[in-house]
Parts: sequence; structure tokens; C-alpha cells
Amino acid sequence: MRISVLGCGRWGSCIAWYLDKIGHDVMSCGLADAPEFIQLKNTHKNDYLTFPDSIKVSSDLRQAVDRAEVIIISISSQYLRSYFEDISKYNLDGKVIVLCMKGVEVTTGKRLSEVVSEFVDERKTPIAVWVGPGHPQDYVKGIPNCMVIDSDNQEVKQRLVNEFTSDLIRFYLGTDLIGSEIGAAAKNVIGIAAGILDGLNYTSLKGALMARGTKEISRLIEALGGNKMSAYGLCHLGDYEATLFSPWSHNRKYGESFAKGEQFSKLAEGVMTSKALYKLGCEKGIDLPIVECIYKVLFENLSVQDALDALFMRSVKKEF
Repeated sequence: MRISVLGCGRWGSCIAWYLDKIGHDVMSCGLADAPEFIQLKNTHKNDYLTFPDSIKVSSDLRQAVDRAEVIIISISSQYLRSYFEDISKYNLDGKVIVLCMKGVEVTTGKRLSEVVSEFVDERKTPIAVWVGPGHPQDYVKGIPNCMVIDSDNQEVKQRLVNEFTSDLIRFYLGTDLIGSEIGAAAKNVIGIAAGILDGLNYTSLKGALMARGTKEISRLIEALGGNKMSAYGLCHLGDYEATLFSPWSHNRKYGESFAKGEQFSKLAEGVMTSKALYKLGCEKGIDLPIVECIYKVLFENLSVQDALDALFMRSVKKEF
């Protein structure tokens, strides 16, 4: 299968490496002036892995789109719309779009597949999402994990799972596109909360955060028309170890740095996702106390201690 992976960051480079490893014809495409692309182009390696010679590295977006049967996109989720304004200039008919980012568009509250659907005819250009746990640092060591591919197109979903499954990544067929996308995006917000607890030396609270965070996100998924049980699957709860506990999690590290008053320069998708989910919760009238506290800490200068106090002083409720 001819695959072009658009985006040369940590996860984009790992996807290209993985798909080449299991036998696909892969091109890695990035922006010519981006440091991560320049490093891959010049050295065929980055801080996480080394590309074999079989992976083509290019900044020619037209070539990457034209050659591909499957186009995998792994960029910052808030740039997806502007990115697709460029991609949609090319003929996308007959190609499959696979989104590997986790987020919700802040300006519209739309899921990422909904953003892409504004630019393509899904009968000609099906859209899928690839979500779930894993870090490049583990995969390159041969440590396996499980992930999910979801799509409204059943045939495409089945084909991708069959083509991408190996002894390194076991893929499952997603059955709820809404839940898969919202759950995957929301786990980054919970990851920031976990990092804040680490920064406060309240790590023992992360068990409660896992239980209540999953319950909270299940309410949002259900309100948006998805299956609330998706929050308990690989897209969300199943990704907690990689996001709430791993030293490699950007969102957890961002939260820890924030609590300690330190700077964290790498992308933490959960920051803008907290804003998007908070707005969705307000619009739908859904109680999202953890999301609300993270949003107010990051955007309204609520102190971390006041946020924690607010959560603990909420009125008594039944657990289920």
C-alpha cells in the first residue's frame, strides 16, 4: 500500500517508521523550513528513531498527495483546517484520509473528522481516525501496544485494520466515531490534570482522577451522540498509562511544569482541547468539573490550589 504521512513530528515520524517496518511503501512529508523535517531530511533520524533508506522524505505536498492511496495526517490539531485548505487543492478522490491527531477545533467545537468533511466528499474520500496509546520510545524497542481505527465507512475501517495490524500494534475496529475522537482528545486534558497532581506531589490522587475523569468524559460523549462506554475503551481510559503516568507524555509534563511554575516548550494538545471541551460542556449543559478546572487554571488564572479545593468542596453525589 502506498502511504504518505503528512507531519514529521514525534508521532508522525513513528507512524512512517512503523508502516515501513510492516512492509508498506511510505513517504514522510513535512514543511521545508520545519526543524523536525530538516533533521529527518538531512540525517534520516530524530530524537526518537532512525528511518531506513526505504522511507522517502520530502517537502513536496503535491507529490505526497498524488502518490498516495492512504494519506495519514499527524499535525497540531488546531492547524488542521488551514492545512486542509492547501491539501484540498489537489485531487483527493479515491484516497483514504487517516487522522492521527487528538483534539477538538476550538473555534467551532468540531471533531477533526468533521473539519475534514467540510473539504471532501466522503463517498469519494473516506475519513478514518487512528487513536489509542503508545509512545515512539516504546515502539522502537519492540514493546507492543493496542490501538483503534474508527470510521463511518465500514469497508475502509476493516481494510485499514487488516493492513496495519502486526505483532507490534494490535488494532481494534472502532464502533463509535464520536466517542473515539472525543475520548482521544479528552485524555490529553486529563493528562494535564495528572501532571498538575505530580507537580504538587499529589500523585496518589491520580487513581481518583482516572475514575472520575473517565466518568466525566463518558457524559460528554453521550451528550454529543456517542456511546458513553467508549470512554472506557482504548481511545480514552486505555490511553491513560501513556498520558497520565509516562515520563514521555507531553500533556502530563506540561501540567507538572505548570504546577511548578516552570516552562514547557513542546506541544501539549490538551491545553487548547480544554478550552474546546469546556465550551462544548457549556453549550450542552454537561457537568465537566475536571475539564472546567483545567480550563480556568490555564485560561482564567484560577490558582491550582483553588481549583483543587473547588473539586473537593462540590456537593455530595452518588458515585454512579
